[in-house]
Amino acid sequence: MLRRLIGKWLNAGVMEEGSVSYPESGSPQGGVISPLLANVYLHYVLDDWFSRTVQPRLLGRAFLIRYADDFVMVFSNEADARRVMDVLPKRFGKYGLTLHPEKTRLIEFRPPIGRSQSSGQSCAFDLLGFTHYWSRSRRGTWVVKRQTASKRMSRGLRAITEWCRRHRHLPVREQHRKLSEKLRGHCAYYGITGNSSSLSGFRMHVHRIWRYWLSRRNRERAMTWACFNRLLQRYPLPAAVAVHSVCRTREAKP
Repeated sequence: MLRRLIGKWLNAGVMEEGSVSYPESGSPQGGVISPLLANVYLHYVLDDWFSRTVQPRLLGRAFLIRYADDFVMVFSNEADARRVMDVLPKRFGKYGLTLHPEKTRLIEFRPPIGRSQSSGQSCAFDLLGFTHYWSRSRRGTWVVKRQTASKRMSRGLRAITEWCRRHRHLPVREQHRKLSEKLRGHCAYYGITGNSSSLSGFRMHVHRIWRYWLSRRNRERAMTWACFNRLLQRYPLPAAVAVHSVCRTREAKP
């Protein structure tokens, strides 16, 4: 019965812009079954294999972080990383799975060498919508920090722009309510410790987008910033605040 239900999920169509398409293989993009199958499948294909087979054979320390079908492996020894990188496609291929050719890569992620360097952005990587990079702590040591990935930031602002364009003639009260919901939703995911600058930048861009499309409501007279600031006093957008406290990575000495 359960296999039958999963089969129906996998064969369900996907509606995009009014047209329905049926995937020939795999789970539908964005389908609710995708995270469930990823956790069931990858628990044995990846998690169990990594802890039982890979880690005992390594020269250094290593650990695995996985969320659904996204994962990162961290190694203290470069030779270990290259060995696992070579065997990983074979392991997945054994179960009919493939690795993403662009996202799967080996990067050197360690604290920058030398006190003169001020940023570790050169070896940064993206995971689950966040860019992970090395940066100085208040004590001057290297720590891993996170900020909203540029692609996710652009995608979110494009969605805000499109919504404001389509609904610019709604009453300001309705626009304010909807934009407030969108900002709170953005902070509910990206509002983590250390990401305040990206959150503030997103909110600032939302202000600019909203003012621009409010100006387009009247072709003869654009809304000035002074007028828009008075409007914000009556309809303020929610503050961009971190709602999740993320434990800081242990500081590393260069």
